[in-house]
Amino acid sequence: MPDTPGDISELVATDACWLPRRDRSPAMARRLLRDLLGRVKGGERFREHGELVLSELATNAVLHGTRSDQLIWVGLRVDPDRLWIAVEDPSSAQPRLCPTADGESGRGLYLVDRLSLSWGCGPREGIGKRVWALVGPEGTGSAGQA
Repeated sequence: MPDTPGDISELVATDACWLPRRDRSPAMARRLLRDLLGRVKGGERFREHGELVLSELATNAVLHGTRSDQLIWVGLRVDPDRLWIAVEDPSSAQPRLCPTADGESGRGLYLVDRLSLSWGCGPREGIGKRVWALVGPEGTGSAGQA
C-alpha cells in the first residue's frame, strides 16, 4: 500500500477568478491555468489540451454568454489524473456542438469535445449556466463525448 503523501498540495490544486467581458479574458484565463499547473507536480501534462479547452470555453462565454457589464467565472481543479475546467456565464442559452469542424461556427465546442474526456453544461446557482470539461493528461486519449 502506498504511503500517504506528506504534502497533498503537490497533488491537488484549485483556483478560480472572475473575468470581465473583454477580448483579453481568455488569455487571462490561460495565464491562471498555467500558474495553477506550475504549482502541481506533473501539471505540465495538462497544459496544451487544457489551454485549448479553457480558451474555447472562455471565448464562448465572453462572446455569447455576457453583455458588456457582466462577468464570467472560471474555476479550475487539477489532480494527478485529470484537470477540471468550468466556465460560468449569466446566459441560459445552451452551447451547441457541431458534428464536424467544417462549419463557420461551433468549431470551439468541437475542439472541446475532441480534447476532453467528457464535458457538459448545466445551470449554475442563480442565473446562467456552467460549462465544464474534464481533460486528461496529454497522451492518454480523449473520449470525445458530451
